Amino acid sequence: MMDSNLKGAKPVMPELAKLDATAQAELVRKGELTALELVEAGISRIEQVNPQVNAVVETFYDRAREAAKGKLPEGPFTGVPNLVKDLDNLKGTRATSGSRFLAQNISPETDPIIAGKEKSGFVMVGKSNTPEFGLLGTTESLLLGACNNPWNLAHSPGGSSGGAAAAVASGMVPVAHATDGGGSIRIPASCCGVFGLKPSRGRIYLGERQLPGDIGFQHCVSRSVRDSATLLSLTELTGKDAVLPPVGRVEGPGKKRLRIAFGTMDYKGREPAPDVKAALEDVAQLCADLGHEIVPAQNRIDGPAFEDAFLAAWASGPAELVALVKQMGLDPEAVLEPWTLGLAELFNSKPAGTLEKSLAHFAKVTAQTEAFMADYDVWLTPVLATVPPKTGEQAPTVPFDTLYERVFNYVTYTPLHNVVGTPAMSVPLSWNKAGLPIGSQFAALPGQEKVLLELAFELEQARPWADKMPPVFAG
Repeated sequence: MMDSNLKGAKPVMPELAKLDATAQAELVRKGELTALELVEAGISRIEQVNPQVNAVVETFYDRAREAAKGKLPEGPFTGVPNLVKDLDNLKGTRATSGSRFLAQNISPETDPIIAGKEKSGFVMVGKSNTPEFGLLGTTESLLLGACNNPWNLAHSPGGSSGGAAAAVASGMVPVAHATDGGGSIRIPASCCGVFGLKPSRGRIYLGERQLPGDIGFQHCVSRSVRDSATLLSLTELTGKDAVLPPVGRVEGPGKKRLRIAFGTMDYKGREPAPDVKAALEDVAQLCADLGHEIVPAQNRIDGPAFEDAFLAAWASGPAELVALVKQMGLDPEAVLEPWTLGLAELFNSKPAGTLEKSLAHFAKVTAQTEAFMADYDVWLTPVLATVPPKTGEQAPTVPFDTLYERVFNYVTYTPLHNVVGTPAMSVPLSWNKAGLPIGSQFAALPGQEKVLLELAFELEQARPWADKMPPVFAG
C-alpha cells in the first residue's frame, strides 16, 4: 500500500526508501512517477549510503537509465531498481565472483534467473558484494572489500549474499537478487533484518551451472514478504518444464493452523548463544499464540558425519579452481584467497572417492530428514548460532584452522536444507539488546513454499518489521 503522505505529490527519496518493490512499482503504474524517476531515486540512495556500507561494488547507471527510458516489460515490478549478486552474470558487465582471479571478467551473456527478474520489470543498477566464490558466511573479500552491516557498521552483514541484504536493509533497493549454497540467502537475511526465502530444489531454473549435490539455489532478499512471494510466482518453472507443482501467487496468510516442530539445538546437539535461544523461544510462543501447535523435536542425524560430507562437497569447487589457475600458468596465492586455498588443500588431502561418498551420505541424510519432517507442516530453528560477528572475525585471511572452527560453529542450521532441497526462510522477528537482528528459520518439505509464505505473511502482520530501520538508512 502507498503511504498516505505520498498522495498528491511526487515522493522524495526518503519516502521511497521505506516502500517495498510492489509499492514503488505501483507509483509508476499510476503515473505518479516515471520508471526513470524511480531508478534515479534508487541511484541517489545508493550514492548516499553505500560509502558506509560497501554493499554495491559495481554500478551501471547509464545502462539502467537507458533501460528505464525505453519500453520496459509490463509486470508487478516495472521500473524498480534491483541488484545482481556478483556471482551471477548480466551481459556486458563485470562479474568477479569476489575474486582477484576474475577481477577483469566481463559476462558474455545474462544468466536465466537474472533475465527472469528483468522480464518482471526490474531495472538492474549494479552488482552486490559477495565473498570470494560465495565460500564464506561473511562478506569481506580481498578484491571487493568488507561489506558492513547497516545495523552496526562494525559487524558483518552475513554472506554470501551480504551485499544484497545490506543494500535492502539500508534502503538502497527494496529487493535484491541472492543465491544460497549453504545458507547464503537466509544467513544475511538474518544478519540484516530482512526477509529471505530459499526455494525448493527444482523450483527455479538456474541454467547449467550447479554445485556438487545440487545444493545451489537462487531467489532474493526483500523488505516485504509479498515482494518475495510475487517474484517467486514469476520465476518458478511452470507447464511442461515444472519439476514441482507450481506455487502460484501467494497473497496473504493461510487459515490452516500448523503443526510446527521446534528445536534450538544444531545438528551436533549444541545450543545457540543465549540471546538467539531466547529469541527463538519467543518466536515459538508467538506462533503458539497465533494458534499453531508447537512440538519440541530434534532431527537426530549424525552431525559430524554430515559436516564432513558437506565440507567435502563445498571444498571440491576450490580444488578445481586451484587446478584451473595452475593450468593457466598463474600463482594460486596471487589470485585466490587463503580460505579458498585451504579448502582446496583439505579436499586434495582426502582419499579418492571422497566426493562420491559425501553425495551418498547426502542421500541418507535427505531420507532421514524427510522422514522427520513428514510428521510436521513446518520446522522452526535458529538461522545462526550467534548474532552477526564483527567484521574480521571470519575474514578469509584468518588462519585456516581457526576460521574453519569459527565458520562451522556459526553456520550450523542452514546447510542441511541445501542438501535436502527443502524450502526454508529467515523471518526478521527479533533483535537483541544491542540492536542486532536475529532471524528465525522456518522450513517445510520440498514443494511446500506456499505453506511457508502463508506463515510468513501471518508473522509479518503479527509482528511487523517494515518500520524497523537500521541506523544507516537512506531516509
